[in-house]
Amino acid sequence: MAQQQDLGGLKVAILALDGFEQAELTEPRKALDAAGAKTTVISAKAGQVQGFQHDKPGDKVDVDMTLDQADPSQFDAVLLPGGVMNADTLRANPKAQKFVQALQQDGKPFAVICHAPWLLVSAGLVKGRKMTSYHTLQDDLRNAGAQWSDQAVVRDGNWVSSRQPDDIPQFNQAMLALFARQLQAAH
Repeated sequence: MAQQQDLGGLKVAILALDGFEQAELTEPRKALDAAGAKTTVISAKAGQVQGFQHDKPGDKVDVDMTLDQADPSQFDAVLLPGGVMNADTLRANPKAQKFVQALQQDGKPFAVICHAPWLLVSAGLVKGRKMTSYHTLQDDLRNAGAQWSDQAVVRDGNWVSSRQPDDIPQFNQAMLALFARQLQAAH
């Protein structure tokens, strides 16, 4: 069982488009909400985004804010769920790239799982970082200058990354610890 962290007051942006991997958004979000964080789903369009359970449609999730409305300075951390369609579309979105670049410039923590590192590659943020991801992204990450390793969780500075849905328990624990450290540093 993961140690309970108190994240009361921490504002976490969750970037997701249609095709996100459902468990990679909903399970970390439940952990964040249970720890007292305020989570905000941000997408390219208002309404809802369609989740997937691997290659089958899953549940829809309400969008709280669009990328047009989102101000990176209003958030303390970011969660990037995977899903091939989600990640491939998100990486090509200039507003999403600018959003994560601004958070990184401020040294805010990132929790990134599965295919989500594609956005960080396209935003030019992975060079010199130690990371993991879904195994099919290892060449993309290495070619962009990251050190990739096949581990359930990799922590590097203000980033924690993970491979896939099976790793969510370890990912959640590492994410909560990283975000709690950010909250403590802010006070």
